[in-house]
Amino acid sequence: MAEKDNERDSFLAEDARLQSLDERLQAAQRAEEARSAKRKPREGPNYAHRAVSELIGGPVGGAVVGWFFDWLLGTYPWLMLSMMLLGFVVAVRNVYLMTSKRPD
Repeated sequence: MAEKDNERDSFLAEDARLQSLDERLQAAQRAEEARSAKRKPREGPNYAHRAVSELIGGPVGGAVVGWFFDWLLGTYPWLMLSMMLLGFVVAVRNVYLMTSKRPD
């Protein structure tokens, strides 16, 4: 009989510790949610990375496509240069459109 009482007391003590731990965990989660709600995501680096990738990827992609068509048609370097220029123009247009949007 004393053994059953010991087990019951042990179970109750363990249950109280788990409940206390659960309460502290929930309090910490609420505090973290409140703290993260105050912070707004920074969009500046995202715009900068996207602008740089547009300005590099546009001409490089155009040059690769132009080089392929030059190789295919035997018109080297004219299609490569024109497609590279077109890629640069499209990249500048994309960066302009990206930066001209009004923030929310």
